[in-house]
Amino acid sequence: MSDLKGFVDESLSKPRGRIAPIPVFKPYESFNYSAAGLRSPFELPVIVDTEIEVSEEADDISPDFDRPKEHLEQFAFGQLSMVGTMQGVDNTLWALVKDGDGSVVRIKEGQYMGQNHGRVITIMENRLNVIEIVPNGLGGWIERPRTLALEGIGEG
Repeated sequence: MSDLKGFVDESLSKPRGRIAPIPVFKPYESFNYSAAGLRSPFELPVIVDTEIEVSEEADDISPDFDRPKEHLEQFAFGQLSMVGTMQGVDNTLWALVKDGDGSVVRIKEGQYMGQNHGRVITIMENRLNVIEIVPNGLGGWIERPRTLALEGIGEG
């Protein structure tokens, strides 16, 4: 037992080290995300038609949740591509849109596409214009214009 007591006494007689003080942390700075109405950074850039008018009355904008969903609303806008147009006997111009499964679907003005309540506003020979209704981050909704160009246009 004396050798154990000697070891403890020897250990206690050695100089003790210093413990470093706790590091000072910077206080948390909050960040307000203000780009809710802009393009997602994870999607390819799209051509925006400057002729599309977006409603400035943000108070009455909201999607119609009671409306039955259309086929193209199950796909993200980035999964859809315009592959052509066709004109009906009544001179209605239909856009031919390839969905995320590879099927081609015809769509006309007033129909919906994409997962953000996008309503087709105009259809032209080389593109179609859509107005999406997206959350503004403050509990409300804003309108965002999108354009789907004919596949192959603008590609190198």
